[in-house]
Amino acid sequence: MALFGRGAAPAEENFKVQRTDEEWKQVLNLHQFQVLRKHGTERAGTSPLNEEKRAGTFICAGCEQALFDTGTKFESGTGWPSFWQPLENAVGTTEDRSFFMTRVEVHCANCGGHLGHVFPDGPRPTGQRYCMNGVAMKFRPA
Repeated sequence: MALFGRGAAPAEENFKVQRTDEEWKQVLNLHQFQVLRKHGTERAGTSPLNEEKRAGTFICAGCEQALFDTGTKFESGTGWPSFWQPLENAVGTTEDRSFFMTRVEVHCANCGGHLGHVFPDGPRPTGQRYCMNGVAMKFRPA
């Protein structure tokens, strides 16, 4: 799996779940660590979560915080799992000025893990597209 990164996770917030890099490496595999803790991006179309359509909840691979309900998932054609709305208080956002552009980064509100980005080109009712790295999440069937 090809991963692209831009550095360390931000430390400006105090998250409920906090671990050192060494502790994170004990609970995450290499790909999860690169995305969640180092702001990497998995290659488009590589996540089995793209095809997940069962009822259930997508959770953070780092801390198991519930993030998205299957009912808000949609096919965006981007190659990454996409949602039009997160669960209440599940995620936070920060400005991302990497790669010579400005985007809105999405992170887990519980552990600060990098999940992906949100864009204003999603479907109704929100018009938002939460474009998430599948490796940053797990699926919990209902």
